Amino acid sequence: MAPFPQASRILASLGQAAFLWDLIADTITWSDNAGAIFTDIPLEALASGTGFARLIEPSRSIRTDALMQSAPVPPRGGEGVAYQIEYGVRASSSAPVLWIEETGCWFAGPDGKPARAQGIVRVNNERHARDEQLMRLSRHDPLTGELNRTHLVASLAGTIEEAMRLRSSCAFMLIGIDHLSRVNDAFGFDVADAVIAEVGKRIRAKLRGGDALGRFSGNKFGLILRNSTADDTNVAAERFLAGIRDEVIPTKSGPVAVTASIGAVSIPRHARSADEAVNRAQETLDATKRRRAGSFSLWKPNVERDAQRRVNIRVTDEIVTALNERRIVTAFEPVVEARSRQPAFYECLVRMEQEDGQALLAPDIVPVAERLGLIRLVDHRVLELAVAELAASPNVRLSLNISPDTTMDPDWWMGIESLMQAHPGVGERLIVEITETVAIQDIDDVRGFVTRLKNFGSQIAIDDFGAGYTSFRNLRKLGVDIVKIDGAFVQNIARSADDRAFVHTLIDLANRLHIKTVAEWVQDEEAAVMLREWGCDYIQGRLIGLASPERPWAVADNTVLPAAG
Repeated sequence: MAPFPQASRILASLGQAAFLWDLIADTITWSDNAGAIFTDIPLEALASGTGFARLIEPSRSIRTDALMQSAPVPPRGGEGVAYQIEYGVRASSSAPVLWIEETGCWFAGPDGKPARAQGIVRVNNERHARDEQLMRLSRHDPLTGELNRTHLVASLAGTIEEAMRLRSSCAFMLIGIDHLSRVNDAFGFDVADAVIAEVGKRIRAKLRGGDALGRFSGNKFGLILRNSTADDTNVAAERFLAGIRDEVIPTKSGPVAVTASIGAVSIPRHARSADEAVNRAQETLDATKRRRAGSFSLWKPNVERDAQRRVNIRVTDEIVTALNERRIVTAFEPVVEARSRQPAFYECLVRMEQEDGQALLAPDIVPVAERLGLIRLVDHRVLELAVAELAASPNVRLSLNISPDTTMDPDWWMGIESLMQAHPGVGERLIVEITETVAIQDIDDVRGFVTRLKNFGSQIAIDDFGAGYTSFRNLRKLGVDIVKIDGAFVQNIARSADDRAFVHTLIDLANRLHIKTVAEWVQDEEAAVMLREWGCDYIQGRLIGLASPERPWAVADNTVLPAAG
């Protein structure tokens, strides 16, 4: 007879069943409603601890282990030790798992070990399903259902460790969808999401068993290829690329054709940590996209690249140190009127003073600073120096060249607004030079930049004009005051008919639009005479004088340079 005759009805209404477990005799006595809890399981299978254990997943000893581990100190006589565990029960290998939550208390025998236990079990499938869903969400990307970045990288770290231990070859790939921003712009983010999800499915369809796929970032998938040589990786990459590009992707806005590019690295030969593998795959993917979208590259050692990186690290430290120690300074190159040779303004050129007394010139500093993301700091310093010079010398006009990144830098704007407010009238003697490539790439943004500067009374010059493809219509649209003709066309006008025709045409068009012109890199008197006769307003270069850290206006404010005879 069951020992719970009165409680069985209450337990049944709660979806629970009670038990007494004699561990010495290995017998379990259940309340009458146990059959309603353990559906499809014969009651005789529940009658002993050994029989019940055969039904439990994942560990058959989980109930016994729970009793042994629940009391670090043996209980005193008569005291029970509470425990709580969760496990799955399955009637057969084909039956669904029934998740059970067991709460009980065990009592010790003379030897201090568990001798009997009693407690209650209840079905908790809903909670377990909810926990599994939460676990899945924490591990997987909600859009694609693949591993998220955190767990992809964790899996990659484990794969690298295993490959090093077993001396096997693997690979890590980054697969980037090409030009996804175009899909966003043309159809909207929901269509772009549909494209990402479909690309994930196509990659998944081409995977081997044992490989791991995850969404690395917005338009990139990470892929771990286990037991993969370099040749295997090449073959797999073409399989993935073909699977993505061969058929258009149907979306609610119509079919969309996309391609992908792949960068990969061999493990552990060329990457012995997850960070190294990710960085090298990303580097290779970026290079692949620049070279030819829709293709594949495998990372290879490059002595020149590694040497350049060591140089970058050194130069970065040098630039930051120079900024902190106020060793970023300016030199001044005169720009004169083409007819009178009187100084019109001076261009501020950046210099970096070194500890040995030598100075690095702008061509040595600016490209590296731009590449390493330091140019905004350099431009801030040059702006401060230029404004200080203008404030100290009321009769001087200066120009300074602004990097593409700085044109949209809100901190630079805060800096210039603060300086202009502190030094009224300075803005009217400042010329800001923008490279032509920036003007044509972001014309609407640059127009806002120009407008704000003009509100300070400043003028705008387009530097290196002629090297890009800016139309004169865009110059008018931007409200440009000055165009500086690229010196590459000016320096040979005395010897090149093509350069003469080009420069003459630019000057003529600018004059018609009432835009002032500056010819850079003027090397000789013959060129200066030509430029003057064509109507060029200003010239600068070796003939006039190269940049100097000295302040020419401080010693001869009214000096007139010799005019052409």
